[in-house]
Amino acid sequence: MRNDEKVEDRQQDAERDRGSTEEHRMAAESARNDAETIREERERLREAGETARAAGEVIRVAAETAREAAMAAVSATADTLHETLEHMKVVEEMRRTLRDLRNVPDSN
Repeated sequence: MRNDEKVEDRQQDAERDRGSTEEHRMAAESARNDAETIREERERLREAGETARAAGEVIRVAAETAREAAMAAVSATADTLHETLEHMKVVEEMRRTLRDLRNVPDSN
């Protein structure tokens, strides 16, 4: 092989190496961009998860407050029914007393 053929072969090899190096550089750059995109998406998902967790906590507290209010309403209703029953017993006793008084002969 002649000297100028060797030079030409080396130039072709160098050109192929430059092309290969450029392809590797572009692939590495693409991988870095993909990694950055994935990192940003993970951060958005983490933030969305944190927002959902906080909303869930607010909902849990609201549900507990509603449960306590419902229990208080049930208790107040029970108390009201009990008092109503007691008043009805008094009214019934008063009716009996009035009936008994009507049945007593007049002593005049």
